Amino acid sequence: MRRALTIFCSAALAAAAVSAPPASAAQGRAVIPLSHPLWATPQTKVADTDPASKLTFRVYLAMRDQQGAEAAARAVSDPASADYQKYLTPDQVRERFAADDGTVSQVRNWLSGSGLTVGDLPANKAYVEATGTAGQVSKAFGVQLAKYRVDNRVLRAADKELSLPSALAKNVLGVIGVDQATQLLKPNNTKGTPSDVPPGPGFRNAGPCSDYYGQKIDTTDPAYGGEHLPYAPCGYKPAQLRSAYGVDRVGAAGAGTTVAIVDAFASPTLYSDASEYARRNDPAHPLTQSQFSEQVFPANPVLEPPNQCDAAGWYGEQTLDVEAVHALAPAADILYVGSSDCQDASLDTALNWIVAGHKADIISNSYGDSGENVPASSIVSFSQITIQAALEGIGVYFSSGDSGDNAAVLGHPAADFPASGPWSTAVGGTSLAVGPDGKRMFETGWETGKSVLTNGAYNPGPPGAFQAGAGGGTSVIFKEPYYQKNVVPDALAKQNQKGNTKGRVVPDVSAVADPNTGFLVGQTQTFPDGAYYDQYRIGGTSLASPVFAGIMAVADSLAHHHHGFINPSLYASAGSASLYDVTHVEGAVERVDYANQVDASKGLIVSARKLDYPNLTIHTTPGYDNVTGVGSPNGLAFLLRP
Repeated sequence: MRRALTIFCSAALAAAAVSAPPASAAQGRAVIPLSHPLWATPQTKVADTDPASKLTFRVYLAMRDQQGAEAAARAVSDPASADYQKYLTPDQVRERFAADDGTVSQVRNWLSGSGLTVGDLPANKAYVEATGTAGQVSKAFGVQLAKYRVDNRVLRAADKELSLPSALAKNVLGVIGVDQATQLLKPNNTKGTPSDVPPGPGFRNAGPCSDYYGQKIDTTDPAYGGEHLPYAPCGYKPAQLRSAYGVDRVGAAGAGTTVAIVDAFASPTLYSDASEYARRNDPAHPLTQSQFSEQVFPANPVLEPPNQCDAAGWYGEQTLDVEAVHALAPAADILYVGSSDCQDASLDTALNWIVAGHKADIISNSYGDSGENVPASSIVSFSQITIQAALEGIGVYFSSGDSGDNAAVLGHPAADFPASGPWSTAVGGTSLAVGPDGKRMFETGWETGKSVLTNGAYNPGPPGAFQAGAGGGTSVIFKEPYYQKNVVPDALAKQNQKGNTKGRVVPDVSAVADPNTGFLVGQTQTFPDGAYYDQYRIGGTSLASPVFAGIMAVADSLAHHHHGFINPSLYASAGSASLYDVTHVEGAVERVDYANQVDASKGLIVSARKLDYPNLTIHTTPGYDNVTGVGSPNGLAFLLRP
């Protein structure tokens, strides 16, 4: 699974990675450090890029006072500060911190002088956009563009670090879009299959399954680890999750708060699917047209190579996100923002559009990159956006990933970016047991071991083989932020570090994500007999992020103010009754799936799914842990936090 975004190390990262005085590249020019993807090597090169092909990119501009902006963002987010929740307006942010008109003109003149067509400037002056041919871009940045093979794809990148005139260097944070690194972004949701891409083709749950945890026990199949297992829930419905997290008893349902959801593309049936889902599963809380709005950027007419973004997969992500937010906060407004595609600068454009105009109070993002091997330009661009979000009192949430510690994917443990960005809130995942009364029976870390029942035996035996789980770990990019000190154990903060350095650890908080204790969603899908709406169980930290965003919308509604960037207050609450301490629970569920995903004509697959699989480098423990963070929301006590 792939993901991407954010920064915190204040001037530390900006200075070290991007804003530091660049090294000389040639007479009168300076390189942009770390602007060359590590995967673009002579060994992975496939071909040169057609010099006549067109591309759009963005030059991100440095704030006038980066350290001052971060200090102000900390002040409005920290309960110990006299300026707590004294948020700035977008106009105030622009007036105090945005690049000045002289800098903007200087960059625009250089671009146009290079033969490039300069595009619109966003309201917060975060970047200057330009379009041109690959040949023009290569000449402007002093590189050669080529195609490179990475993760079974062929993507564009430069052959070396980008360079630009030295006079511009101090005002340029980085460049997004010259390479196609962000095309590696994918949604982070899963049905518990080896692939985490949501279905374009139809998918249905097979039976038997349970209406609540433990309702039905499998007594016909062999015991697993000496125990007959409960059948997995068919998919929790909205009322069950509201009850389990205690948001159904507070007299507030998110009114007065707008939750934005950022994804790529836009499903043509997004609203109709979500409203039909509410009608069937939560009729007392319809999703009205007045609650739902969209901002969809025009589709990119040229995807290079074509169809690499898997639009149908993103359609499933969007549907899940909208239905999950509405399920937890049925009175909140929902703004869906669809980028033109999943590549280049498109997703950061969507995110920046929300922040620059304060279009929402909460933003849920369920996409990203496995690990932190992303160009520095991507880090600082999204960082700039999330710092401004904190200044304005906008909470930005990212799912922590679905590949556990990433060792199975990358060959070594790694935290995911953008969840690792300390100006965003990383939402990890849990396995949630909801009882017949709607109450939480238990919650444990989501890391799944899978054993398939074959010829009367489970293969492999308990605890099975790791399949998927909540992302977590220690960043190698970001230092330990102040709010994690004295809460995150040093043993975790020092993982993956050199010397005595302590790193940023993710996640921060958690919510239900395990597809084996997952959420029922409804979506228009393509079945053998046609395309139509149907329902199925789903999970992933793509579920956890919008669930948590919905809970925070209820908290905003109850408090009559917006909580903004919650990490400082969240860690200040660590160990209190406001948080449910997610610890290890021994358990497993039995799951039955259609072999062809839609019906029993090709047979059934029976498997045991071990909860909180133990054989990773990240573990669920009492107190803070790198699977579930400080824990999960604990009803009214959580909602009434400052």
